[in-house]
Formats: sequence, C-alpha cells, structure tokens
Amino acid sequence: MVVALGAHAGAILERVDLHGAEPLVVEGFQAGMGHVLARAAAALGEADAVVVSLGDQPLVGPAVVAELVASWRAGAGPVVTAAYGGRHGNPKLFDRTVLAELAKLGGDTGARELLAAHPEWVTAVEVGALGDDADVDDEDGLARLAAQSGTTNGAPGGGKQ
Repeated sequence: MVVALGAHAGAILERVDLHGAEPLVVEGFQAGMGHVLARAAAALGEADAVVVSLGDQPLVGPAVVAELVASWRAGAGPVVTAAYGGRHGNPKLFDRTVLAELAKLGGDTGARELLAAHPEWVTAVEVGALGDDADVDDEDGLARLAAQSGTTNGAPGGGKQ
C-alpha cells in the first residue's frame, strides 16, 4: 500500500500512523491532484488494481473500500466508484487496464475529466450505509464532524488515524 503525500508531508509522517503503508512524498504536488495521481500510479508498478482514497475524508472506512474491492472482484469496473445516495464520490478503484491513463494525468481535477470522457468505464457502488465522504480540511472541520458523529476524531470508531 502506498500513501501519496504532498503538502505537510513531514507533519503527516510525524503525526499519522500509516499502518505499514509506504509513504510516497510527491514533489511538485502543487501542480494538483492529477499530478499526484500520476506519480502514485507510476510508483505502484504492476498492481492488479488501485484504490484512491482521500485523506481528508475520515468517515470513509475500510468497509467502504472492501465493498468496492468485492464489486471489482465480481466483475465491476474497470473503474468502481463509491456512491452516497446515488451521488458519485470517493474512494474509487481503478483496474490495471486504466492505470496507464492515470499515469498521464496532470492538473488539479484528478481523474474527473478522464472519467467524464469514459463513463462506460465507471460502475457506481452504493456505500452510503457504510460511510460518508464528508470533506474535512482543517482542525475546526474535524471537530465539527466529530461532534456530529459522536467520535473523538471524526473517524469511524474514533481514535488515531
């Protein structure tokens, strides 16, 4: 498992338990999410599939990822996206057949334009009962989310992420 880091990589490495994942500090991360995805896809080599999960969505837990992987193993894809009440969100699973396209990305839109150009690739899997892709960008946002969810840090089950 690889965790791609950009802004504040040093602080993240000091404060966050990556549970054995290999950190990939992406130089030039300021170029945007597409650049980060491209570097991460290139670093992974010959993976069968890649799950892209965003670090600022603490209510997306392992059950969501497991559901995407199970759907992919059952034949969904080559891109499997989480859906929350029918709305496409994150994380997303990318089959090896599309990793070369990820490696070509740039800019700040991530894979959005690529997936818009190839909607036939995308299978949505409803995971709203398993998590929430609420975006948390700062400590205040995390505190608000924690208060709403009744946890100590906004994450499923509370505790350190």
